[in-house]
Amino acid sequence: MDLERIKRVGIAAAYKGADVLRCQFGKISQVGKKGAIDLVTEADIKSEKKILATIQTAFSDHTVLAEESGLNKAVSDYKWLIDPLDGTTNFAHQLPIFSISIAFAIKDEIFIGIVLNPVNGELFSAVRGQGAQLNSSPIRVSTTTKISESLLVTGFPYNIREIFDPIIARYANCLRASQGIRRLGSAALDLCYVACGRFDGYWEQNLKPWDTAAGSLIASEAGAQVTDFSNRHFAIDAKEILATNGCIHKEMLSLLQLKEGE
Repeated sequence: MDLERIKRVGIAAAYKGADVLRCQFGKISQVGKKGAIDLVTEADIKSEKKILATIQTAFSDHTVLAEESGLNKAVSDYKWLIDPLDGTTNFAHQLPIFSISIAFAIKDEIFIGIVLNPVNGELFSAVRGQGAQLNSSPIRVSTTTKISESLLVTGFPYNIREIFDPIIARYANCLRASQGIRRLGSAALDLCYVACGRFDGYWEQNLKPWDTAAGSLIASEAGAQVTDFSNRHFAIDAKEILATNGCIHKEMLSLLQLKEGE
């Protein structure tokens, strides 16, 4: 398997989707709902079509799992996981914090991760075993050793109203202990920002495989420790993700463990 070719095609697809998002940004006339606070726009759909066309032209026999169109009918050990617009709510409100996330897996193990910010042109990428890059320059996680000196980032799931108390309990624990917490609205960017040292740790729950597949590999290849809240190895179908610089991982795990009744 020529991973370099696959990476080139994935990057080309990301740029095709980015062209759509830049053209559509600030011009959306209709916003649909997949859930109470789960939005979809015409930009999501158009971006995904461009990405799929690029990938499927090169690899017509590969399986594809994309956020808007779901799983295609191809049966293959090779799978693409695509989020054509990670941060739709931001996009719909004209906040320039969103990304395109594309991952490639072999037998459900992620081998390539690509995350592109269409606004500022930052391209994060990784190939398993070869490290992570930002616009072709190597990146590494931070070396912060204390939670009290750490800047953290998190996100809230679309079903937050159903699990509000544990979400807020974990948030409160981390807010008390850390230097601060940000909430950007794009899980893929959150993971990449841990990878390049902008954040020291990130946690979230109830995400989909296309949200975390690319970013989790990029973070891992940059030296991050990526697990669930119980310190088990992270898999893309996991319901929880914790990614840190490694130095604060144990302390973060303790902050995310809730007492009975919380």
